[in-house]
Amino acid sequence: MNLPNKLTIFRVILIPFFVFFMLFEPEEMIYRIIAEVIFCVASITDLLDGHIARKHNLVTNFGKFMDPLADKLLVCSALICLVANGQIDAWIVIVIIAREFIISGLRLIASDKGVVIAASWWGKWKTTFQMIMIIVLIMNFSYFFAGTLFGTIMIYLEIVLIYVALILTIISMIDYLVKNKNILKENV
Repeated sequence: MNLPNKLTIFRVILIPFFVFFMLFEPEEMIYRIIAEVIFCVASITDLLDGHIARKHNLVTNFGKFMDPLADKLLVCSALICLVANGQIDAWIVIVIIAREFIISGLRLIASDKGVVIAASWWGKWKTTFQMIMIIVLIMNFSYFFAGTLFGTIMIYLEIVLIYVALILTIISMIDYLVKNKNILKENV
């Protein structure tokens, strides 16, 4: 197994530890810090595995399958933990996860027709804002610094990040569907 695939597997292995620290005593800052470190390390492995695989021509079918799956598992796990901790509304997470299923399905259909759907700029911005949102929400500064100016600022920052990520999620889904609508048409 090559290094990029090992990094992908490592990311998957980190997910249960991340979930544990997010859900065990969520009001304790030390557990949030540990969860944050795990999430950031897992996210960095995502950047590294793809870069190493492309740079050293180590792209494998296993990596093509597992890398996006590991990413979705990490992000969905984080979002579900944030719902469980009451930090983000469930309907927002449902929209975000539904978009992932829809675009994954579109990519599967396209792949079956020999078409590769590359990541769009909207998709990249969506991912960037989702990751920033998750990183900020994991630390839960609005809770730990409640009643202070910093805590109040963090409340507004969290709200802005949540809705920017949500809007970019919807825009990127529409963008993918509109640009690839011919893939969904059946040849009659």
